[in-house]
Amino acid sequence: MFDTVLVANRGEIALRVIRTLRRLGVRSVAVFSDADADAPHVREADVAVRLGPADRSDSSAAETYLRTDQILAAARRTGAQAVHPGYGFLAENPGFARACADAGLVFIGPPPGAVELMGDKINAKEAVRAAGVPVVPGSQATAPTDEELVAAADEIGYPVLLKPSAGGGGKGMRLVRDPADLPTEIGAARRVARTAFGDDTLLLERWVDRPRHIEVQVLADARGNTVHLGERECSLQRRHQKLIEEAPSVLLNAETRAAMGAAAVRAAESCGYTGAGTVEFIVPGIDPDAPASAAEGVRDFFFMEMNTRLQVEHPVTELAVAVGPEAARLDLVEWQLRVAAGERLSFTQSDISFLGHAIEARICAEDPERDFLPTGGRILTLDEPRGEGIRVDSGVAPGTVVTSAYDPMLAKVIAYGPDRPTALRRLRAALADTRILGVTTNTGFLRRLLAHPDVVAGRLDTGLVERTAQQQPVLLAAPHSPSNVAPSNPAPSNAPTTAGTTAPATPADGTDARATEPPSPAHLLYYAAALARHLELTPAAEPGGWTDPFSSPSGWRLGGTPAWTSHRLRTPGQDPVSVRIRSITAGNVTDATDNSPEPTREVELRLDAGPVHRARATLAADRLHLTVDGLRTTFALATDAAPGLAAGPVTWLGIEGDAWPMHTYDPVVESAAGAAAHHGALTAPMPGTVTVIKATAGETVRKGQPLLVLEAMKMEHVIAAPHDGVVAELRASAGATVAMEDLLVVVTPAEEAAEPAEVRS
Repeated sequence: MFDTVLVANRGEIALRVIRTLRRLGVRSVAVFSDADADAPHVREADVAVRLGPADRSDSSAAETYLRTDQILAAARRTGAQAVHPGYGFLAENPGFARACADAGLVFIGPPPGAVELMGDKINAKEAVRAAGVPVVPGSQATAPTDEELVAAADEIGYPVLLKPSAGGGGKGMRLVRDPADLPTEIGAARRVARTAFGDDTLLLERWVDRPRHIEVQVLADARGNTVHLGERECSLQRRHQKLIEEAPSVLLNAETRAAMGAAAVRAAESCGYTGAGTVEFIVPGIDPDAPASAAEGVRDFFFMEMNTRLQVEHPVTELAVAVGPEAARLDLVEWQLRVAAGERLSFTQSDISFLGHAIEARICAEDPERDFLPTGGRILTLDEPRGEGIRVDSGVAPGTVVTSAYDPMLAKVIAYGPDRPTALRRLRAALADTRILGVTTNTGFLRRLLAHPDVVAGRLDTGLVERTAQQQPVLLAAPHSPSNVAPSNPAPSNAPTTAGTTAPATPADGTDARATEPPSPAHLLYYAAALARHLELTPAAEPGGWTDPFSSPSGWRLGGTPAWTSHRLRTPGQDPVSVRIRSITAGNVTDATDNSPEPTREVELRLDAGPVHRARATLAADRLHLTVDGLRTTFALATDAAPGLAAGPVTWLGIEGDAWPMHTYDPVVESAAGAAAHHGALTAPMPGTVTVIKATAGETVRKGQPLLVLEAMKMEHVIAAPHDGVVAELRASAGATVAMEDLLVVVTPAEEAAEPAEVRS
C-alpha cells in the first residue's frame, strides 16, 4: 500500500477519498484553488497545496484543477507516490494518466490506453461490439461531418441523440425529433463539446423512447480478474443529468441482470481495464399495457458508454452489495487503491450478491422554480440529516461560497433499507431534514420526486421528470413556494411603505375580514418572514421588565386600537406583498402587561387585503416556530447581513428541504430597476461564463433574436432580445465571467431608437 496519495480533485469526492485514506493509515495530500482555500477537503487532508498562478488569483478550473504540471509539482513537493483523480476534471484524461506514469507516479485508475479507448465513444462502441456487447444503432464514421450525421439520422430514423465523442455526464447531448432542427443542434452540440472537452467530434445514435438508464459497476485487478458488482438504475434524469440513483434496479429479472453483468465484464476486458469503472446501458422500458410474459427472459439492452473512473453514485453499490457469507460491504475507493498497488481481488463473482436496497439523491445549487438555473451564494446554515440507514457525502460547510466556477453538486444523501419502500421513506425523510440556507438548491424538489406515484411504483424512464414537469407540475411543486400566492387586492392606499411604520387598522373595504379557512403553506412562508422581521424590531426589555411602547412595533396608540405594522416583502421572480401585523394585547398604557416585550404574544396578521389570522411566533436558535390559527409550523431561519447587499439584509426561510430568500421591498428602488428593465436592460439570470457574443453595439435586432450565450454548470442559456430595437450597450465579452444579475446588454426599443433628436433653438 502507498504511504502518501495526492487527491487531484475537490468537493465531496476529495473528502470521500481522503477519509478512506485516513482509515487505511495513508497520508493524504489535497490541492486547492484560492476559492477553495478554506474548503472542507482542504481542512480534512494531512497536507494541502495551492494551485493557480503565482502572480495573481485565478480560481478557474483551467488554471487550477486542470493544470497537470501544477498537480504533478504538488505531488513531487509532498512526496506522494500515487494520484487519485476522483471524478471530473482530469479523471478521464489519458494525457494526465500518462503524465503521472512519466513522473514516476501511480495513477489510481485504469491504464491510459483504456481511458483513451473508452473516452472515444465512437471507437468504444466498435470495441465492445467486437466483444459481443449489443450497441445502439448509430453513425459509424470515426469523425463524421455535419453532412454525414444528417445522412446517418435519415438512415436510422428519428428521433436521434447527438453526443460529444470525447465527453460525458450529459454535457452537450441533444435530443432531436424534427429533421429540420438537426443542423442547428449539431452546431450547438459541437460548440459545447469544443468548449468542454477541446474536441467537437460528435456521434449520433437512435433514440430509444422511454428508455431506462441502467449501469453496471465493474472491478478488475491487474492479474486478469474482473467482476461486476450488480447494476444501478439511473433513469431519473433531467437534461441527461442524473438526479436519483438506486441499486438494484426494479426492472431487471435474474436472467437480464446476469446477461448485463456478463456484457459489462466483456466490455471492461475488451480494453484491458483495471480498477473501478462503470458500463452504462440503455434498456427499453416495459409497456405498462404489455402482458406479464413480456417481462420474462432476457430483456433487450444496449451499450451506451463506459466511464473509466469512480462514479458519483458509487455509494449505492457500497451499501446494497454484499460479499461472501459474512455479507461484508465494499469500499470502492479502498479497492481502487489496492488494485493500483498491485493487489489481487480477494473475492470472485460467486461471492457477490445484493442485500437490501439503496437510493441516492444529488443535492445541487440550482433553482427548480427558475427552470433549474444554477445558483450561488454563501451557505449560512447547513444541517445534514442523520439516522438509521442514512449516509451523507458532502463537500460544503457553513460559510462555503458556492460559485459557478465548478460543478453545482454540493452533497449526496443516500438511504439504505432492507427493501425499496423502506429506503424510499428514509430518503424522503432525510431530505426533509436537510436544511441549506443561503443558496437555493433542489433538495425539496428531489423529496417530492421520490413521492411521485410512478417513482414509488418503479415505473421509471429518463423522460419521466421532464414529462411530469410539463403535464403534472403540481406533483413536483413546492407547497410553500411564493409562486403559489394568487394575486390579491393590494393593501390599502394609506398603508405604510416601510417596515416599522403604522397604518390605520381599517382595510380598504372598511371591514376586518376574519379568516374562515386556514392559510395556505405559501401564506405561512410570508407570515414567517414578516414575523421574523417583526421580532427583530422588538427591543430587549429594560430592567424591571418594562419596555417603552414607542420603541416597540406593537402598533400601540394612546387610548386607541393598535395600528397595523406593515412589512413589505419580495421574493425573486414574484410580485411584492405586504404583510400587516397588529398586536392583540396592547390596548392601554395603564396596564403594564400591555407593553410586555414578550415575543410570543399573540398578534393578528393579514397578507395584502386578505383575511385576518391570529398568530404567535417564537425564535429558538436558528428556528422560527409559527402558530397560525392553532396550526404550528417550524421554519429554519437565517439572515444574510453581508456588506454590499443593495436591498439590505436578506431573511432566508427553509422547510421540508426547500428554502427561499425574503427581501425587503423598497418601492423607490424597485421602480427604478423596473424602468431600466422596461428599456431593455438584460441581466445575467445565473452566474456563469459568456461563451458566445452574437450581436454588436449599434446593431438592429428583432424580438427573440439571440444576443449572447451564457454557460454555467453544464448548462447553456441564450440571452435574447426582449423586443425589436437597437443594441444600445454591450457590457459582456466572450470568455468573461459574470455574476447573477450583472448587466449584460441593453436593447433600446425600436420606437425610442427611431425618435429624432430634439432640436433646440
